[in-house]
Amino acid sequence: MSRSRRAAPSPASAVTSSPWVLVAIGVVVMVVLLVVALGSVRGRRTFPTQGPTDPAMSLPGLPVASATGPSVTGGAPGAASRPVAPGLSPRSTVLPARPTPAASTGSPRGDVRPAPSAPPSPPPPAPRSAVTGRYGVVNTFDGGFIGEVLLVNAGRSAHGWTVRLTFPRGRLVTAWVEGAEQGPFGFDGRVFTYRSGVDLGAGASVPVRFHFEQTGTTRPDSCTVDGVTCAGL
Repeated sequence: MSRSRRAAPSPASAVTSSPWVLVAIGVVVMVVLLVVALGSVRGRRTFPTQGPTDPAMSLPGLPVASATGPSVTGGAPGAASRPVAPGLSPRSTVLPARPTPAASTGSPRGDVRPAPSAPPSPPPPAPRSAVTGRYGVVNTFDGGFIGEVLLVNAGRSAHGWTVRLTFPRGRLVTAWVEGAEQGPFGFDGRVFTYRSGVDLGAGASVPVRFHFEQTGTTRPDSCTVDGVTCAGL
């Protein structure tokens, strides 16, 4: 008698026929989920509720600079520097230096007086003319007179000359030079002026004569030759 072959049970029928297998599978799944959850919780970091105000410190997971490193804010050596996040520029706390005011170059105070300057030196005296004069009266008559200034050149070369007479009043009739070329003359009511027509030679002499009326006197107020007072007054 031949033996009949039993058919192998399928996985679905095995699971349904054994309830404890389902329980074991559920327990394994829960254990795996629990392990995964614990691992994710450990990977997280907790942060304090009151952190630093620096934006660089509030970034999670970023390394910070060492507290003993060189200061980036210009502080004293050895002082603890603020944490700096990579890639972010630190905020400087150093105020810019104030410009030094330039030295004043204003004018001196009003109460400071400059040193008085030295008085100017007087001009050198004019050279004395070599031609001199002597005043005299040649003739007098009713209402007028004829006078003269005798000119003498005591120098060693010829010189020109100028005669000036001043009267309080009067009228000039005429004037001339005896024995020499005539020169220009004039009278403005008080001052009579006669200039030489030619230079007077060295050692020579010549009289300048003039006719005046209504002067009231034969003596002039002043008589000069080249600025030098005439003799004979």
